[in-house]
Amino acid sequence: MNEELEELQQQGDSELYEHHRIVVDKGQAMLRMDKYLQMRLEGVSRTKIQAAAKVGCILVNDKPAKSNYKVKPCDVISVLLPEPPHEFEVLPEPVPFNIVYEDDDVLVVDKKPGMVVHPGYGNFTGTLLNGLLYYFQDKRSKSGEPVVPYLVHRIDKDTSGLLLIAKNEEAQVSLAKQFFDHTIERKYNALVWGGFDDDSGTIIGNLERSPQDRRVMHVTDDSERGKYAVTHWEVLERFGYVTLIECVLETGRTHQIRAHMQHIGHPLFNDAAYGGDRILKGTTFSKYKQFVDNCFSLLPRQALHARILGFEHPSSGQHFHFESPLPADMTAVLEKWRNYAQNSAAIG
Repeated sequence: MNEELEELQQQGDSELYEHHRIVVDKGQAMLRMDKYLQMRLEGVSRTKIQAAAKVGCILVNDKPAKSNYKVKPCDVISVLLPEPPHEFEVLPEPVPFNIVYEDDDVLVVDKKPGMVVHPGYGNFTGTLLNGLLYYFQDKRSKSGEPVVPYLVHRIDKDTSGLLLIAKNEEAQVSLAKQFFDHTIERKYNALVWGGFDDDSGTIIGNLERSPQDRRVMHVTDDSERGKYAVTHWEVLERFGYVTLIECVLETGRTHQIRAHMQHIGHPLFNDAAYGGDRILKGTTFSKYKQFVDNCFSLLPRQALHARILGFEHPSSGQHFHFESPLPADMTAVLEKWRNYAQNSAAIG
């Protein structure tokens, strides 16, 4: 497997999943791979097969193959796509969501905290994908084909902010390639525990699932393990015991910002999975404890918001840039910390 494909398979938000594995019959005559797969895969167009092959998403005997490859008897063909295969049927549901922008190729959603993006164990219904299927169920493309939503990246349930969805196969592959090339612009705002000596920095650390708790990620010291991950951070505002930062993702791993910030000793404020849901900095006064508890009540989730999203449009090539204002819960908590810091400075 070549290095480009290995990197693509390690690209967290656009991670590749094996949807089909086909062993070519012993009596099969030599045939172009795109034609062969079009016959074998119901509902998958030749255009999508060719686009997937172009970015290394189709393997023959574990090696990327071009669409004009001539399949041979006993070849093992794997088709990898940038969305998890559905282990169960995903049904349309009237789940409300906020549309920021929509055209024939893309949809940009401003996701509220608490909404699961994709169905999975424990969240089979009520997800964004269920709502998208409901929204698109009666819509048709210009060519008259049903519109189908394709998730090209995801954000955590309790993270708010901008999410990009493709509306056709060509757009899906184009956007997935942009994630692979690291040309997608993504900036997050996060409130984290503690202060910083520097105004900016970069965290580089391979991420893997924790052996103690498979639900969370951690940085491994073993360079051969985990997925390569890079997070750039910059201080936006200092409040003494907590700091508002901007994070720019160079890679897009599961829980990347949350795990990286915990790794350098600055867990996200009220991030229960990564130890941020208790007082990590500050005084022992009961009034301070009550203040922090009030903040936790106002913001019952990790303080993380996907604020900026930028990409090249799949059809026109035009650069699109979107910004989402901080949601009300984060705004309220920031204002409380801002007042606390100002009052503390005045007393001091």
